[in-house]
Amino acid sequence: MSAVTTSPVHRAAPPGEGPTRAALRRTHATLTSPAATAGAIVLAVIWTLPTLGLFVSSFRPADQILSTGWWTFFAHPSVTLSNYTQALAFKSGITIGTSLLNSFTITLPAAILPITIALLMAYAFAWLDFPGRDWLFIGVFALQVVPLQMILVPLLKLYGGGLSLWGTPIFPGLTSDALGNGFAAIWITHTISALPLATFMLHNSLSAIPTELMEAAKIDGAGHGQILVRIALPLAAPTIASYAIFQFLWVWNDLLVATVFSSGQNAPVTKLLSNLSGTWGQQWYLLAAGTFLALIVPLIVFFALQRFFVRGLLAGATKG
Repeated sequence: MSAVTTSPVHRAAPPGEGPTRAALRRTHATLTSPAATAGAIVLAVIWTLPTLGLFVSSFRPADQILSTGWWTFFAHPSVTLSNYTQALAFKSGITIGTSLLNSFTITLPAAILPITIALLMAYAFAWLDFPGRDWLFIGVFALQVVPLQMILVPLLKLYGGGLSLWGTPIFPGLTSDALGNGFAAIWITHTISALPLATFMLHNSLSAIPTELMEAAKIDGAGHGQILVRIALPLAAPTIASYAIFQFLWVWNDLLVATVFSSGQNAPVTKLLSNLSGTWGQQWYLLAAGTFLALIVPLIVFFALQRFFVRGLLAGATKG
């Protein structure tokens, strides 16, 4: 009798396996096929090669960088830490160390605030019944198409107290000194721009919670606050961690909002490196060293939370 080969993609689901798990098995088989793996490797090499060259250059002596290509390092390796020492010691108003602390001060609240607010909004859209709920959710979802650049001028007027409605100031007591010269303006701006996507992702995750589980909690006397903290929050943890990676990296690497709303001693590392690009135009290897100093924190965050990344992206994709 000849053997019959069955493709993993079309293999029948084992008895008792639901359609959701069967779909996940087919998706996993497709994404782990040899062709998909080879394509992912090629893309990873293309994406990583320039970064690798910049990283190698940041450790090479200045004379070798200016005379030979970075790939010659592997034939004649020569390593020095002077590039990083000079980058850390350089001062242009503030040092790189101070700007890194500023980036922490900006990024952590700008990542926590939108996730916290979006979690409350997503729970309300998913499990509370109130008039106009669907239309409000469509409105929040539609706000994702609004570019960040379009809200900068209204926000500048708002923070300066100059935003008015029919000639009447909306916030007459708000001055530019209250927000524009500190971190609060950057926190609020990043929170506003992040809320639509955060609400959408968390809504998909929370709406996938079985209705029977929510009804059982209500029968046991749990209020919405208890359900949110004890049921919704743990089940949405992968999505929260996944979006936290996006938001942390977005805010940490942001230059536009930092350029508009930060100044002086409040400048994050991205703005400082941008300012130093002119100063170090002929010493770009020092700029490479400063760039990789700024990359350390995002790398730590990504690898610490990567196990939640795919789970969070797929949360709410299927329901059952």
